[in-house]
Amino acid sequence: MSKQYSKSKKSKGKNVEDDADADTNINNTDNADAKSNVTKSKGIITVKEKTPEERKQNHIEGIVKTAVASIIGIVAGFISFNQFGTAEDTTWYAILTIVAVLAYYAQRIIFPAIKINSKEFGFKDWFYVEFLVIDFCLVTWTLLLN
Repeated sequence: MSKQYSKSKKSKGKNVEDDADADTNINNTDNADAKSNVTKSKGIITVKEKTPEERKQNHIEGIVKTAVASIIGIVAGFISFNQFGTAEDTTWYAILTIVAVLAYYAQRIIFPAIKINSKEFGFKDWFYVEFLVIDFCLVTWTLLLN
């Protein structure tokens, strides 16, 4: 099941979306993976609606991505505490940069092993999982210091 919308052109050579395209953009923001659901050809935009199975699968993948990033962050927090303690001799942002880079490469290895296609990740996806890693690392390290 898909919907089709067409673009209209206004004066001054600018493409302006009509009301149907505005509805499409609103619907696409509701979808977690809107990039793969929109097809553009010859001024016609086709939006593929997700089946309940696809929505369930995307929801499960989102939970797994969050869990993996959280676990990596917690482990990084324990390692940081054991290696650096209060980090008085080392700058804290250098440690977090190292954690972020190592977590990125660890996730590039872990996600395909658990059948999550990391090649489909955009900037927003990587930013999200890296933020979780850094956040959980800092929270775990701070709790251990107290």
